[in-house]
Amino acid sequence: MRYSIWLAVFVAGSTISGAASTCPASQPKNESALLQLEQSWAKALEEHDSHTVDCILADEFEDVDVNGQLHHRSEALARIPQRTPSQNHLEDLKTHRYGDFAFVRGINKVTDPAGKPVAQVRFTDIFVYREGRWQAVGGHETLLSSTGQ
Repeated sequence: MRYSIWLAVFVAGSTISGAASTCPASQPKNESALLQLEQSWAKALEEHDSHTVDCILADEFEDVDVNGQLHHRSEALARIPQRTPSQNHLEDLKTHRYGDFAFVRGINKVTDPAGKPVAQVRFTDIFVYREGRWQAVGGHETLLSSTGQ
């Protein structure tokens, strides 16, 4: 089975249900905000919440999925409604911040709705701080293991 797991990678401090113009504008510029953003992003993907992901991704966002395919922001957003039901379990999250630039590295253990393991993905998400919030500009995923489905 082909995995389109560019997941988790990457989400907004609280669930946001609006377009980019209603995105939060006074997010702290710290590691805690980045970790919360990742969790929100993972949850938004589970819930097929394109609006929240829209707030997280910068206009120039690009992502390389587990198959090595490059996806631009518009493609990433368009795929959200078609995602297979799954749950994202983020682990081993580490943030690295350098002024207005940061990256988060971690592992996403993906399960089906019944809790059966589907895949394990190591990811790196790259962020810039602008307009009072962290915005994802890039991401990369590597498939560590799958159940062979």
